Amino acid sequence: MIRHWLRGHFRLHAALTHNCTSGAPLAAGGSQTMRVYPVAALALMLCGCVRESKTEAKSVPAETPAVAVVRAAPADLSRDLEIAAEFRAYQEVELHAKVAGYLKQILVDVGDHVQAGQLLATLEIPEMEDELRQATAATRRSDAEVLRAKSDLARAEAGYAGVHASYSRLAAVVKARPNLVAQQELDDALARDRSAEAQVAASKAAVTAAEQQVHVSQTGEERLKTLATYARITAPFAGVITTRHAGAGTLIQAGTASNTQTLPVARLSQIDRLRLVLRVPESMVSSVRVGMPVEVRVAAPGRTLNGHVARFTGRLEPATHTMETEVDVNNPAGKARAIMPGMLATAVLHLGTRKAALAVPAAAVSRHDSSPWVLIVNDSGKIERRDLKLGIETPGKVEILSGLKAGEMVVVGGRGELRPGQSVEPKVVGAS
Repeated sequence: MIRHWLRGHFRLHAALTHNCTSGAPLAAGGSQTMRVYPVAALALMLCGCVRESKTEAKSVPAETPAVAVVRAAPADLSRDLEIAAEFRAYQEVELHAKVAGYLKQILVDVGDHVQAGQLLATLEIPEMEDELRQATAATRRSDAEVLRAKSDLARAEAGYAGVHASYSRLAAVVKARPNLVAQQELDDALARDRSAEAQVAASKAAVTAAEQQVHVSQTGEERLKTLATYARITAPFAGVITTRHAGAGTLIQAGTASNTQTLPVARLSQIDRLRLVLRVPESMVSSVRVGMPVEVRVAAPGRTLNGHVARFTGRLEPATHTMETEVDVNNPAGKARAIMPGMLATAVLHLGTRKAALAVPAAAVSRHDSSPWVLIVNDSGKIERRDLKLGIETPGKVEILSGLKAGEMVVVGGRGELRPGQSVEPKVVGAS
């Protein structure tokens, strides 16, 4: 019984397998077997068809993935640094009075353009005027003292001349005839001669003293005249009045002591030339040089200016670790003057340029490890990793100093799904 069932089962399996693979009908005797074993027949049919389907699926080869690549090629690169900057007046001063007094008049107001040397305000100082008149009178008196001293000197010299002549004659007679003139008379003549000589010397000293007093008086007068000029406040340079601190009648203190807070009259700013102040970060300080080209982009008037680094402090600010750098910008008067102190701008420092440098897109370079690297497609169509040494970096490209050759295909997209040694189909998407 069992042997008969197994023999019928094997005949049915062979028939079903033949039917699944070739599509031929079962033999006439097979229909009886199908009726005897319907469940087994159905199971064997499904098993055979599924096995054949899996075999066919395994026989289809996997497709080679396509990757986007660019070729490493020479390019002109510029290394730029964009920094926020602020315009400042080229010169700006608070105008103080050097002498104390009441503000008699102020001739300018906020927004007025003035020229160098122009009178801005005057002070009223009555006591200084009195002192100046006294000093002038003292100078005149000293001049008169000099004249009097000189007259005394002339009189002393004339008296000395007569006395000395008399003594000289007596001395000659005594020498010629020793006993003719009494010795007492000769001694008296000598005393008168020496006294007259001393009077001449004293008169000369008096003249010198009077002349020195003239110099003292003149110096005092000149000092007061100089102080009197400080009552006139003038512009030290051409510019615009940006602040007015006082009006007529205000008591202005002398602004001569740095440790006292005195009220200035006005503030003057030079704006026909401006300073663009930018703060260079610590990492870029070593690249800054005087004369370095700078592109200035002013957003408010929508202008772009070209300038050069004029000066820098040479030290870092402790709080920000930046170095203050200045660019001089001409700002002529008229309709073209659209830049004012306090405006913001973007300064683009051109730190370096490379001509015909081997470059690739910045997006193709990975930096997850200690050194930068890229994936390339080699001549065999397989992925290969290359470690790089980089040079100038721009927002879009990087310079390759070592690790690549011109013309090699660098992967630019989908690098996370690729592995070294994997076969790919490169698709060049553009120049680097």
